[in-house]
Amino acid sequence: MGVNGAVGEEGIRRRGCSCTKDDFLPEESFKSWGNYVQALKETPSRFMDRVLTRSLDSTELHEIKGRSQHEMKKNLSWWDLIWFGIGAVIGAGIFVLTGLQAKEVAGPAVVLSYVISGVSAMLSVFCYTEFAVEIPVAGGSFAYLRVELGDFMAFIAAGNILLEYVIGGAAVARSWTSYFATLCNHQPEDFRIIVHSMPADYGHLDPIAVVVVSVICVLAVLSTKGSSRFNYIASVIHVIVILFIIIAGFTKADPKNYSDFTPFGVRGIFKSSAVLFFAYVGFDAVSTMAEETKNPARDIPIGLVGSMVITTTAYCLLAVALCLMQPFSQIDKDAPFSVAFEAVGWSWAKYIVAAGALKGMTTVLLVSAVGQARYLTHIARTHMMPPWLAQVHPKTGTPINATIVMLTATAIIAFFTDLGILADLLSISTLFIFMLVALALLVRRYYVSGETTMADRNKLIACIALILGSSIASALYWGISDDNDWITYVITVPIWFFATMAIQIFVPHARNPKLWGVPLVPWLPSASIAINIFLLGSIDGASFIRFGIWTCVLLLYYFFFGLHASYDTAKESGENKVADGWKKVEEGVTSSEAKSGLQVTNSS
Repeated sequence: MGVNGAVGEEGIRRRGCSCTKDDFLPEESFKSWGNYVQALKETPSRFMDRVLTRSLDSTELHEIKGRSQHEMKKNLSWWDLIWFGIGAVIGAGIFVLTGLQAKEVAGPAVVLSYVISGVSAMLSVFCYTEFAVEIPVAGGSFAYLRVELGDFMAFIAAGNILLEYVIGGAAVARSWTSYFATLCNHQPEDFRIIVHSMPADYGHLDPIAVVVVSVICVLAVLSTKGSSRFNYIASVIHVIVILFIIIAGFTKADPKNYSDFTPFGVRGIFKSSAVLFFAYVGFDAVSTMAEETKNPARDIPIGLVGSMVITTTAYCLLAVALCLMQPFSQIDKDAPFSVAFEAVGWSWAKYIVAAGALKGMTTVLLVSAVGQARYLTHIARTHMMPPWLAQVHPKTGTPINATIVMLTATAIIAFFTDLGILADLLSISTLFIFMLVALALLVRRYYVSGETTMADRNKLIACIALILGSSIASALYWGISDDNDWITYVITVPIWFFATMAIQIFVPHARNPKLWGVPLVPWLPSASIAINIFLLGSIDGASFIRFGIWTCVLLLYYFFFGLHASYDTAKESGENKVADGWKKVEEGVTSSEAKSGLQVTNSS
């Protein structure tokens, strides 16, 4: 980039040192009402530009990252990432939702629900790992989707990523109160303020959850390495408690409790697995720490895959231990493990369980706080959100503004909203994002602009459409059909299979991973797409309505603010690409280069 480009880039970097209008809406479209009205008139053309424009790996790694003024400190190893992964995942899901799902949805077969959710999560882990190694930036899946699926899809995913973190943090914070009450020999409602004039799902106010989130905010703001040390110590204690629960639970096991293994049938197992996916949420936060990892090519695969294997194994053993200690019909929904130990005569053990659960949920909140702030930071670097949120503090090396904003939203939601609503809505957002990341991996491996022929591109589009269509049809049919009716799957599953096989046989690889790659492509990402979509079919309709409302809010923000801010920023920095057909959609020339090329052509 020439001198002007350097000046423009430096101008972008200088923004956000204070707290003025230019820190929130510095773009040309918002300089005056006249500019804004003109920008709104250009919405269709700008939208097409953002839909067809895809970022580059190098853009995300250098130019976009440079907009935070200061670098994040590279001080994390694979050991830190494994413990961050364990700390991020093992929390409220296993200690709270297991009881509810075992008692009312799946019975002792809840262990199979954890296996299904774990397989889906592991497939997603592989997809995340390749991207995190190739594009080690704080944006996580937002950055990956921006590179492969374009700005608009990345923004829709970004909104759901932020929703996932806020809701997940709020759910864990409310669960923290429940186990704290158990530790104090009280009921959770004893520590909540009940407002009878409000709806039941929103009228149980939780001040303790707000205090816990505030303390976590301070820890996350101070230091990533300090957060890592705290997480490491807390996670070690947490693992010891989990081992105690498993060993003690098996010593008090009664095989008769497994006599009715699937009381709710296969549908109960899959319905439960969709909700229990909540228990695996958090590992994607580890991918956002790639920018602070010393050796991403080595550390990220070990950290992500290692922590997920440990977590899945622990979940299955905990679920088996719980259902062997007590008949599923007698399991307590709020504090299942504590009550189970009371039922077998070990009342003292409930305090160990409660303490372990509190430590686990504290580390989940901490890792979530670290991850969500980095997501928001990278989104703000593209100006889809105000660039004020992209600031990294020069002393702590942490994104203070993003951390405070995200955790404030988490505290507000945690104060009002019931756990049941949060868990279902969280699962929808998470499954949707993981499906998009798997789709992006297929695009990354089989499509490179300027190299992939039009015929191969069309084959890839057709195959992906068949994979998505067959997966959606299976999920819809599962949601509305009878338990014993399988005829549709005889059609949809072979379509998925042959569409995936067609990619392998007829579409040539366009790009191979440089450092670490997902094995069994296209089968593994295609399976991830199918399983994630299928699990969505097991979630209740009310949650989809809430998801639809949130998506509408995102679209309103995007068309009135985010679209114009990101368009202006891309234009100013030379990031815009010419969207002349498909060949220049991704790794095409910049606007300035295109103009130069046209001038040369005209002169000749």
